[in-house]
Amino acid sequence: MPTDIKAALLDLIATHSFKLGDFLLASGARSDYYIDCRITTLHAEGGRLAGLVMYEIIRELIPQAEAVGGLTMGADPLVSNIASASAWAAADFREIREMSEALELDEDDDPDVEPALIHGFLVRKTEKAHGTGRKIEGFLKPGAQVVIVDDVCTTGGSTITAIEAAREAGMVVAGVLCLVDREQGGRAKIEAAADGAPFIAAFTAGDVRKAHLALAD
Repeated sequence: MPTDIKAALLDLIATHSFKLGDFLLASGARSDYYIDCRITTLHAEGGRLAGLVMYEIIRELIPQAEAVGGLTMGADPLVSNIASASAWAAADFREIREMSEALELDEDDDPDVEPALIHGFLVRKTEKAHGTGRKIEGFLKPGAQVVIVDDVCTTGGSTITAIEAAREAGMVVAGVLCLVDREQGGRAKIEAAADGAPFIAAFTAGDVRKAHLALAD
């Protein structure tokens, strides 16, 4: 993954999503900082970069994944941007291949394998009471290998809910990705729930705090 893409995303999170102060967290604990990653993932450039960073992690470490999903609403922009990043990668591959064929380049100059599309699904907090009554919206394929994503992992509750919902729907959780790990015990709980599937954080809260303070100087 190009380091400039990841560094640019970190700067946006540190600028837009990180605040110092006295905050009450959803867990009931108090903290001297707050991270609201949705401000970044719903930012036009932040969303694009988040999708690229997490797509490259999946492509490198969990290439068998067919889809990404997570609990609404923290996962919503990540799911959409990762899926879009996979579609752009596939489109770029086809364009390069067509140019190579038109220029009659040697086969050795062609890209090897077209990147697979990664589809998206969202997990409702409760099953809807009308229509199909589904708890999962979007991609749903029993037996498919999927990656669960979340924007901020603190206690791990929302991530674990999504893991359980995906499994109840018959899908196989191949990995778990978090944009920012607050390093407050969530990792251990998620890893236990993931049952051997890797848990990967793009950044830690320490990374974001350090970047925030550097930008403030």
